[in-house]
Amino acid sequence: MEPTMTRRPLPALLFALAAVGLVLGSALALPVAHAAAPTTPLTGTITGPSLVATLKTLKFTLNASGGPADAPNGSRIGNITYHIGLAASNLTGVSVSPSEGAIVTAAPSVIEFAAGTNPETVVITVEYSSIYQSENVSINITHTVTIVQPYVITATIYNVAGTTVLGFPVTIDLDGQPVGTVNVPSLTPRGQYNLSFDYATVGLSSGDHTFSISLIGQHGLVRFAGGAQSYSVTVYVVGPPPNYNLWYVVGVVAFLGVLFIFLTRVAARRRGALRK
Repeated sequence: MEPTMTRRPLPALLFALAAVGLVLGSALALPVAHAAAPTTPLTGTITGPSLVATLKTLKFTLNASGGPADAPNGSRIGNITYHIGLAASNLTGVSVSPSEGAIVTAAPSVIEFAAGTNPETVVITVEYSSIYQSENVSINITHTVTIVQPYVITATIYNVAGTTVLGFPVTIDLDGQPVGTVNVPSLTPRGQYNLSFDYATVGLSSGDHTFSISLIGQHGLVRFAGGAQSYSVTVYVVGPPPNYNLWYVVGVVAFLGVLFIFLTRVAARRRGALRK
């Protein structure tokens, strides 16, 4: 008997080869997974004063970099945004503007902080977010501002000449040390300017303190009231109240000491009398 050979129909074989090719083609078409590019850590700052007088407005600078929004070479490929929150016992009249925005490379954002009438401590919290595609990293930066009731120095400056006097700065001294500057605008002939300066401080030591302003060397055409070239005002700062609790403790200890000595002597006398 001759050997027999089983032959697979040609259409079935072609179908099987096509299926294998389809599977291989799909596998080759799949995207190759790549590790995420390394990024620098997200960092941020808020720069500005820590003291502000009531009802005054101050400027703060915000800046941030790093995270997914910045490529390893430092170029900005995404967005870095900020959102600001305020915390205090009484936020009436306290605000910040703008309260949210974006940080542009090489261009820090500037915000304005407006103080209310209530002396208190306000905590400014800035949330920075670095965003690129589906990646998002955030950090919080805080800054504390103390709102204080300021010392207010006022004076009137007169132009005694018949010509216009150009604007000039005036330095405010406290106990002989400069603490601020006021820019006086141009004064028309025989004109005047009401100068006002707020000095914010957490406290001065007890005793007398003198604020002074001098116009010596300023054009020679401007004066204070009465023709004076200098002006000063002295304030007296009351010291802290005495700590009576300490005196009470000292008094009690002294009383107990005297009582102990008295009882010791009485006991000694009684022992002497009994021995007789």
